[in-house]
Amino acid sequence: MSESYGRLKITRLIVNLGFGLISYVGFTLPILAQTRANTLTPQIITPSLRSPSIQPPVQTPKPLPSPDDLLNPSREPSAPQKDIPVTGTITVNRFEVLGSTAFSQLELDQVLLPFTKRPITFSELLKARSLITDLYVNRGYITSGAFIPTQDLQNGIVRIQVIEGGLEEIKITGVERLSPDYVRSRMNIATGAPLNRDRLIQALQVLQINPLIASVSAELSAGTRAGQNILEVRVKEAKSLNVQLSLDNNRAPSVGSLRRKVQVSEANLTGLGDTLNVGYSNTDGSNSYDLSYALPINPYNGTIAFAFNNGNSNVLEKPFNILDIYANSTSYDFTFRQPIEQTPSQELALGFTASYRESLTSLLQIPFPLSAGADDNGVTKISVLRAFQEFTQRSSQSVISLRSQFSLGLGGVFGSNVNASFPDSRFVSWRGQSQYVSLLAPDTFLLLRGDLQFGDRALLPSEQIGFGGQDTLRGYRQDVLLGDNGLNLSAELRVPILRVPEWEGILQIVPFVDAAAVWTSSGEANSSSNTLLGTGLGLRWRVGNTLDVRLDYGIPLISVPNSRNTAQENGLYFNLNFTGF
Repeated sequence: MSESYGRLKITRLIVNLGFGLISYVGFTLPILAQTRANTLTPQIITPSLRSPSIQPPVQTPKPLPSPDDLLNPSREPSAPQKDIPVTGTITVNRFEVLGSTAFSQLELDQVLLPFTKRPITFSELLKARSLITDLYVNRGYITSGAFIPTQDLQNGIVRIQVIEGGLEEIKITGVERLSPDYVRSRMNIATGAPLNRDRLIQALQVLQINPLIASVSAELSAGTRAGQNILEVRVKEAKSLNVQLSLDNNRAPSVGSLRRKVQVSEANLTGLGDTLNVGYSNTDGSNSYDLSYALPINPYNGTIAFAFNNGNSNVLEKPFNILDIYANSTSYDFTFRQPIEQTPSQELALGFTASYRESLTSLLQIPFPLSAGADDNGVTKISVLRAFQEFTQRSSQSVISLRSQFSLGLGGVFGSNVNASFPDSRFVSWRGQSQYVSLLAPDTFLLLRGDLQFGDRALLPSEQIGFGGQDTLRGYRQDVLLGDNGLNLSAELRVPILRVPEWEGILQIVPFVDAAAVWTSSGEANSSSNTLLGTGLGLRWRVGNTLDVRLDYGIPLISVPNSRNTAQENGLYFNLNFTGF
């Protein structure tokens, strides 16, 4: 009886406030309380009732470490060589090259062809042997060599023996908390016989760009047996503990735009290269708690990861604050990611994420369905399987990042909502993202971004795509656009105008232009202003790796209804990040 009375009371309040509340709720709820799961890497995220706006971190071009700085090669192998009693000349019908696995017989025959079917001197015979050694060395097999063993040369067949270099031992020095096996296993990938200098340097370069390692170098020395070597790898660990404090106005004004965040990250928790992130963020009307853990499972940098988020929020904006609109969400994500190609200049990775999210909404402390797809008690449950592909190409002048993700809603799994009509937890969607950063001059960058989503039907708010705010569409409030499908394009130029070398400080001016559009899966516009365009100017101040401050002023080129009660709604955004320890 009391619950029925409560629902009747809520209904009367909605009628009294008019249809404006209905449109407001439709506009506001997607930003109340559901996980923003960053599927690129485990990261502290903020609650929202919709799918995350996945923003890859901006990777600026950096020069790759020089091979000469990474590897000090040993001398060429001294193969056993005995004088072969040869007087005058001999005619070699063919050569037999023994012990070679790096080259085909055809390649070896082509090198030795000039020394067959004609009389050759002993010095020419040694030259033939040297050409085989040169073939190995020129292809990077610097610890391999050839020699002519004692043999009978009167039958027209000459045997050349090859000793292909290998590793007797890998010594790891300089590590403190990081397990030596972490480094050793990644070097083992590139040290199979015959030992190749190019593969070895590539493995060292991949280690050099590993965030756990500040610097790495190696030296080859002769082992205890012919053709065997000892590789000593010297490692300097990077700092693995980071504490980040942040302040920005990038939350929706309905729950308080001013956000405070703290994140503690340990990138080498147990010495295995495993990462633990713990974070908390809040506004005047919201709280978010985050926990994630990632563990490397193979030397090819494959990882498994778990992420947890809980968020809650209350609507603070007048006059709707009297309704005590409340939302709470909890999410769990299990991810497997495996690079299938990894070099110093590029990476291609595949992965899967299994996600479960549950949210609830209420009015006047009574459960009430405020978002599309929720049940009568305001509860939305969704189970999703996602398959993603990531590609990064980097050079000293540019970085290109591409990401594709297919999402399949598993209707009914773990109690996920299955409704008589859409939206519910049954859906298929695809999202593609791209980012291009080009170094035009010292500390001068061109940054281009794109974000596109398609859904096969009406989607739950948690799976819709939204644009608006400092990260996607400057000049408009956070998540001003929301739809089943959407497109976002952004371009900005970062130009230095002031440098303070003693602080490692740099001030950049940032002109930008952003555009976005959303539409429903039926092809209809969500509103009369489903396409928006903004431009403006920003400033960015960086002090080493410690302080990063952004200030953007966006001008909307297409007007939308706006209360202009906050700095964000007037196009002014700021973001302050301080990283300690």
